[in-house]
Amino acid sequence: MSSVGIGQRPQNRRQMMVKAVWTGIWLVYLSAPVSDLVHGGHSTGVVVLGWCGLVAFVGWYWALVFRTGRGETTPFVLVSLGVLAAEAALLSFTLGREWLVLFVYVSIASGAVLPLRMARWAIPAVSAVLTAIALTVPGGKAYLAGLLIPAFLGGFAMTGVRELIRTTIALREARATVAQLAANEERLRLARDLHDLLGHSLSLITLKSELAGRMLPDHPEKAAQQVADIEQVSRQALVDVREAVTGYRRPRLSGELAGAQVALTAAGVTAELPAEPDLTDVAEESESALAWALREAVTNVVRHSGARRCAVELLRRQTLDGPVLELSVEDDGSGGSGHGPGNGLTGLTERLEKVGGALEAGRVRHGFRLVARVPTQVPFEAADHPVGSGA
Repeated sequence: MSSVGIGQRPQNRRQMMVKAVWTGIWLVYLSAPVSDLVHGGHSTGVVVLGWCGLVAFVGWYWALVFRTGRGETTPFVLVSLGVLAAEAALLSFTLGREWLVLFVYVSIASGAVLPLRMARWAIPAVSAVLTAIALTVPGGKAYLAGLLIPAFLGGFAMTGVRELIRTTIALREARATVAQLAANEERLRLARDLHDLLGHSLSLITLKSELAGRMLPDHPEKAAQQVADIEQVSRQALVDVREAVTGYRRPRLSGELAGAQVALTAAGVTAELPAEPDLTDVAEESESALAWALREAVTNVVRHSGARRCAVELLRRQTLDGPVLELSVEDDGSGGSGHGPGNGLTGLTERLEKVGGALEAGRVRHGFRLVARVPTQVPFEAADHPVGSGA
């Protein structure tokens, strides 16, 4: 995703700009100290010192938010929080109750940059210091109720959001690991199957070749028979290998749905996917064609559309040509395949036509939509209902 989460360092200029804008929005609550400096009736010297203190507080706050990474407890983090708390206390004591709002930023910063085990103690401590100073500063008691709840709840809300982001990142990393392990297991399974298929055939070919070589001088007719057997075994081995490789290359719709979830989530696209499909009445070739269509559609969404949402539906429909299974992929992106069909859509059209299906693709009001249909083998009564594990 182009944005950057709480507790993460920006990795590029775009992420830095996004985080700067998001952080800057919350600085609007500093309007009370600014108003106090402008309209508070302080002397010129006090106003200058007040502005210096406010700029120093904001600068240190931004440095803390931008430089810390998730889970770090470096001396810089702890010292920065201590400096922010000290500045908030000093400015509140010297300039008045309007400056108590700075403790809200200290509490939220504690929730954003400290580990949960430390934040659960730091946030109540900051709230306690806020309460003590508010009861000391003239008129601060009237401000206490309006600041204590945001400081306390805002700090803990920040820890919750931060933990949610960390969990999401960990989940993405785990999904990538699972996908890699699955690919490795698939390669190992292919190697085992090929060994089982070819081991016996190649051993037999070797044995018969040696036997034919020995028979050739004295018994050429028997040697010819051995050579004929070698040809037959070789042809059968070739057929077995082709069938095995074809089975591995044929995609499954359930596997492509899982892959689509991972790909769309990793690209920052909100995915709406159907449940595990029931395809008992769909031929393998038809399922494979739909799976290729889903793969091509999701690839286009991730690479070209710039979409933020992608919805995938599997529906059974009754048409004039008979019952069909319909796959629909719709996104809200501004990209697409251009003004004409690309090679991917042309290939999908040909693949679907081979199994008696059809493909429709084009712009819709808020994005791009691809619809692939394949015939089903068993008629059904319902004219239009989703396909899922419970269907």
